[in-house]
Amino acid sequence: MAADADGGPGDRLTPVLRPVRAGNGFEEALEQILQVVRLGLVPGGERLPAERELAERLGISRVTLREVLKVLQEQGLVESRRGRYGGTFVLPRADVFGEDELRRRIVEVDIEDVLRFREVLEVGAAGLCATHGLGAEQADRLRQALARTHDAPLAEYRRLDTLLHLKLAELCGSATLTAQYAAVRATVNDLLDCIPLLVRNLEHSQRQHTALVEAVLDGDAEGAREMMREHCAGTAALLRGFLA
Repeated sequence: MAADADGGPGDRLTPVLRPVRAGNGFEEALEQILQVVRLGLVPGGERLPAERELAERLGISRVTLREVLKVLQEQGLVESRRGRYGGTFVLPRADVFGEDELRRRIVEVDIEDVLRFREVLEVGAAGLCATHGLGAEQADRLRQALARTHDAPLAEYRRLDTLLHLKLAELCGSATLTAQYAAVRATVNDLLDCIPLLVRNLEHSQRQHTALVEAVLDGDAEGAREMMREHCAGTAALLRGFLA
């Protein structure tokens, strides 16, 4: 799979894919690849990394990986294509989940719990990044993730917004926090898919994103935490308004 405007696939998938623990290889590999799909780290219509690469990154055999991919295919999340340009391709989200299906997926979600946990993780990650500082290469990756959200077409905005937030979580230096954030963000995305994209809200979010990244790069930990707290509160207000 070639690199694209989001950065190479290895870079995009780093916050989610990690070696699984012995004893639960199938289950944990399935969980991680489901997160890749739900977070839009591989957009609909694009190919997952090759089996060999996925198996190595997850620390599982290719036989186990094929069992995982078979489940995803049976669930209508991916499709296998043969030939020179074949592989396992993620199906566009709109082809997989209609509005009724999305609503069914969130009916038992404790929205308040999800939103509070998300805020704790995001505020903490922003503060850590600002407190400990980012190297030149890390800072550049964060700026690039921000720039891609500014240039995003409406249909791509939520996916690129997710990548920006995941990048911040990844850069905080805690693999455990990054993994927990990836999981909760997948649920947040399910919730967001049930409400409309509002241009005025996106413009406001972009201003917050810019201020947040500036605070992180300036080493302003309190400013970064406060801006992230405000940003999470805005998203929470919309989700409560539409879904509560």
